[in-house]
Amino acid sequence: MITSKELRRKWLEFYVKNGHYDCGVVSLVSDGSTGAMFTVAGMQPIMPYLLGEKYPNGATRIVNVQGCIRTVDIEEVGDNRHCTFFEMMGAWSLGDYWKDERCAYSWQLLTDVFGLDKNRLACTVFEGDANAPRDDETAKYRMQYGFPKNKVFYLNKKENWWELDRGPCGPCSELFYETDKPKCGKGCNPSCDCGAYVEIGNDVFMQFNRVEDSKYIPLENKNIDTGWGFERNLMFLQGTSDVFKTDLFSEAIKVIERLSGKKYEENKKAFRVIADHTRTAVMLIGDVNSLLPSNTAQGYILRRLIRRAVRYARGLGLIAGALSVVAKTFFDVYGEAYPLLVKNTDYILDQINKEEERFLKTLEGGEREFIKLVERIKKFAPNNTVISGKEAFKLFDTYGFPLELTQEMAREFLFTVDDKGFNKAFAEHREKSQTANAGAFKGGLVENNDITTKLHTATHLLLAALRKVVKDDITQKGSHITPERLRFDFNSEKLTDAQVKKVEDLINTWIKKALPIVCKEMPIEQAFASGALGVFGTKYGDVVKVYSIGDVSCELCGGPHAENTKDLGTFKIAKEESVAAGIRRIKAIIS
Repeated sequence: MITSKELRRKWLEFYVKNGHYDCGVVSLVSDGSTGAMFTVAGMQPIMPYLLGEKYPNGATRIVNVQGCIRTVDIEEVGDNRHCTFFEMMGAWSLGDYWKDERCAYSWQLLTDVFGLDKNRLACTVFEGDANAPRDDETAKYRMQYGFPKNKVFYLNKKENWWELDRGPCGPCSELFYETDKPKCGKGCNPSCDCGAYVEIGNDVFMQFNRVEDSKYIPLENKNIDTGWGFERNLMFLQGTSDVFKTDLFSEAIKVIERLSGKKYEENKKAFRVIADHTRTAVMLIGDVNSLLPSNTAQGYILRRLIRRAVRYARGLGLIAGALSVVAKTFFDVYGEAYPLLVKNTDYILDQINKEEERFLKTLEGGEREFIKLVERIKKFAPNNTVISGKEAFKLFDTYGFPLELTQEMAREFLFTVDDKGFNKAFAEHREKSQTANAGAFKGGLVENNDITTKLHTATHLLLAALRKVVKDDITQKGSHITPERLRFDFNSEKLTDAQVKKVEDLINTWIKKALPIVCKEMPIEQAFASGALGVFGTKYGDVVKVYSIGDVSCELCGGPHAENTKDLGTFKIAKEESVAAGIRRIKAIIS
């Protein structure tokens, strides 16, 4: 049986042997350049190069295994396959090899390297439409390298096409593994939802340029984006259809069984939620950008995951501190691929314990507020036995009290909860949050214009001033920039009023000096040797962009910058506050 460590190594070794550059991984916590709070897809860090930018070291073949975070369906975690942290095995050809070699690699990996049952493999290709031709070329190579004709399915654009509003696009060819579930009928194919087929990978062939709606022009330099799900492949390689029965989770499940005195098979959802959310917490806190629980942005997601795990642990009768015991199982599983986890083990466990303690206190407070709410209803509306969705959401949003607990306590008092009203309030809240985080450009900009460019440039001065005034080991933990203000998160204790004033004055002094802002591309070793600071990511390319502001700031960065500090105006700190333990936030404006 192939272990998870062996699968990760086999993927990387196969491609490196075939001339691919192992580009490593980037942080799970996004820098804002994609508009997403987290790295949500394996191709996300590679997108600039798929869209035409030259890879820093000139590589045209790239490989990695990238960790990702998925939070849009947290409530679905509890089935046999949804996870909030997952890994994507990726490989890319940037104007290098094409469909023939890609199809050969896919078949060789699935059969010779992974050893999957050839008789259970199937694939899909694009059937063509009025605007783009049928992809007979890929079908030919799929069959040439091993897929029987009856296992090659032509599907429509919805199923087998990748594109953005403009730019590179093209057909894709998905790879599937047949499960033990019976097919739903004579016409059953990989597009069915019956469960007979499960997707394990996708090869995207970017061979056209979409110049306007439904108009495609062939590209001179074609790219391939390959993404295969790590956990899904591992499931089949380990003979299971349940990701929680793979070696990624097996020890965690055993620990939960031991601590609870209950069996996984009889309490699957609770076990899965605890194991999944604890694993994600370990990966986020242990990330190079060391995310911590808070009430905003990414930190709020982390807090929500830990607290949901605590709630399910409480339901199984686990005592306080149980999550950190579960967490310990993941350091051996992931330590080889993510060495920072091993280095920061004690810190990660401590932060999980602290958040668990905070939530247990929150639960006590929420229970008190719930009882007050019921007493008010009985007093002022004695005939009412329904807790409104708005009231239930307030308990959740203000006091951190989960809907499930509100429903559970409501039953004890012979009340019901307006679930639809709660979902409506929650959806409205989520929509506002998504609007606030949508469309971000590099450097955390939500709009790419003159004022946001100036504010982004000012964040470089802010970091330099904080390192000079407060302490020289301060690093950036996040930024978000709108046309109205900049928001900058950093590791530090609370600043004094005198320190805040000194930072502000120093930045304005630098602005008045009319310091030139220069961008240079240089080898990564030279960049760090020159003293340049790297903020996001765990591994950079061989050649990087370095922005220098006079002799006061030198950072690796991809965002837009002003040409001279004199263009920035007057810098003013509007607020300095805490967002998490050991993490401070400054909000500032320029005028």
